[in-house]
Amino acid sequence: MAMRALGIDIGGTGIKAAPVDVETGKLLAVRQKIETPRPALPGAVAAVVKELVTAFSWSGPVGITFPGVVTDGVTRTAANLDPAWIGLDAASLFGEAASNRVRVLNDADAAGVAEMTFGAGVGELGTALMLTFGTGIGSALFTRGILVPNTEFGHIEVRGQDAEKRASERAKELHDLSWGKWAGRVDEYLQHIEALLSPNLIIVGGGISKQADKWVPRLTGIRARIVPAALHNEAGIVGAAMATRSESG
Repeated sequence: MAMRALGIDIGGTGIKAAPVDVETGKLLAVRQKIETPRPALPGAVAAVVKELVTAFSWSGPVGITFPGVVTDGVTRTAANLDPAWIGLDAASLFGEAASNRVRVLNDADAAGVAEMTFGAGVGELGTALMLTFGTGIGSALFTRGILVPNTEFGHIEVRGQDAEKRASERAKELHDLSWGKWAGRVDEYLQHIEALLSPNLIIVGGGISKQADKWVPRLTGIRARIVPAALHNEAGIVGAAMATRSESG
């Protein structure tokens, strides 16, 4: 019998969910999305999680992503959410909201695992880097297919500030950047990343990956292969659901 789990992807602007067949990576229903509460306090976000679990009448395993460092279910950073998350036992909070045990992990790590298993990273045994461009920049690093968790490379310094302040999708919108100007910022950021990691493959994801043809061809200063995510903005949901497979009783 196919294993199914509910994947919930918490982002800085929206929270998305759908049930997933974790053996194929396919969504089993149309995903639902609710705006991230403002302020994004733990209780308010947990209420959205409960609403999404209820919307799917879900009672099975639940995997949840978080836009920050997560260790053993505890959220350690929260750059694009409220500081109240720092040091919080998110697994317990969400478990109560979902009326079930949940698995919580970094959002980009989840997206990366999904892409390496079902998407653009399948078969890559060298160093692969998944970068998600959205409210911030998330990162997931793999070597020989093994994840190095919680890398948070969106926070490396470029021109005196966090890279995600210059090169995220939100930065493009805030500064009304053309595709060319924004791609120039992404290219500069990737040059810093390449100098540090020398990846064989860079997978670019997030919602803006759906328009990869408008900016990926402009990334000319990078030696690594650069490909758009195959699962686009559903990768986080799929990866969240997949994480439940390592949750033991």
